[in-house]
Amino acid sequence: MCKRVAASKLCVAGWMLPSIVAIAAPGTPVFSKDVAPILFTHCVECHRAGEVAPMALTSYKEVRPWAKAIRDRVVARTMPVWLADSHYGSFRNDPRLSQSEIDTIVRWVVNGAPEGDAKDTPALPKFEEGWRLGKPDLIVDMGTDFDVPAEGVVPYKGFTVPSGFREDKWISAAEVRPGNRAVVHHVMLYVQESGRPAGGDDLGELLTAYTPGEPPMKFAPGVAKLVKAGANFWFQVHYTPDGKASKDRSYVGLYFSKRPVKYRAFTVNATSVLFRIPPGDPNYEVKSSWTASEDVQLVGLMPHMHFRGKDFKYTISSPDGRQEVVLYVPKYDFNWQLQYDFKDYLKVPKGSRIDCVAHFDNSANNRFNPDPAQEVRWGDQTWEEMMIGWIVYVVPTSKSIAAHTAGVTDFLRVYRLG
Repeated sequence: MCKRVAASKLCVAGWMLPSIVAIAAPGTPVFSKDVAPILFTHCVECHRAGEVAPMALTSYKEVRPWAKAIRDRVVARTMPVWLADSHYGSFRNDPRLSQSEIDTIVRWVVNGAPEGDAKDTPALPKFEEGWRLGKPDLIVDMGTDFDVPAEGVVPYKGFTVPSGFREDKWISAAEVRPGNRAVVHHVMLYVQESGRPAGGDDLGELLTAYTPGEPPMKFAPGVAKLVKAGANFWFQVHYTPDGKASKDRSYVGLYFSKRPVKYRAFTVNATSVLFRIPPGDPNYEVKSSWTASEDVQLVGLMPHMHFRGKDFKYTISSPDGRQEVVLYVPKYDFNWQLQYDFKDYLKVPKGSRIDCVAHFDNSANNRFNPDPAQEVRWGDQTWEEMMIGWIVYVVPTSKSIAAHTAGVTDFLRVYRLG
């Protein structure tokens, strides 16, 4: 213990006096050189002022009070959040720390979490205030303020906003921001082509969304979603009152492709809506599937359930009979919903089927369960349930898209039945 005390300080009978500050022995990790680079790479995108995380970790002063908690969370591998089983799939947005990085944080905390020379602290990554992807090319809000009541159930709300586009636009990235994060549970942003009848079953093509934990949509260079000239944006917003009346005006930042687009991206899904989860059932199984109408390349997957969601698995069944599990989420977390983007796009031949299997825990052992005595069916509200296996894929821009848009329409018709 004495060797970690500055020479000008006293060490009495092996104990450091309360006023003495520990400094690092040779070889001990310090914040400035060793820990800050890890946190700045993996954590500060969310752990900074104005973002979703509950505390900022952008300086030694901010980090030091949380040192032991950070150690505990990284050792348990609950932070950074990543819920996929590592035995299946390889994903480019996997934020997990390496064992070496975890060991560095542990050694740093065990040795008193010293700062080191502040001059050695690297510069923070550059962020545009209020945006995780930098300054957007265009910001579109939902067109009006919405008054959120203090209490009660608020049905899903829809807001139609003209895009104003006079020519087709390719969207390579998009970031939805809730205007009032305290009361906005999620936002779905659809694109409705010019001339589409208002209302009805077909709400349009899903562009992007905001849900707790979901990162902004960002495609690889040369990949984008299409918004045609004259199209409208349709914001579907789910509000959850928090005990006081408030207002919201959510918005989206759009980023246009800066290079020729070779692949058009689509978001479809495998959905089941006719399930009935019995009261008290701890492991109720629900299945759904989606079939590729032509050759596609799989970009990412995102399971969606509510509070009773337990686990979710995607399996590809090829026309030749081969089967491969491509994503398994063994401990689904409604409060942290992630899209899992493949490191390398997966080729899915025409006729392949993506099968989804989910389990729900409607028992009293589920501490998030709103009411284990109730039979649970499909519904919009969080105390009801959903089973959606979202699927993002690409096709060459030169190919026909009729089958893809039809798939979106079919889902929305089924959704209405729920």
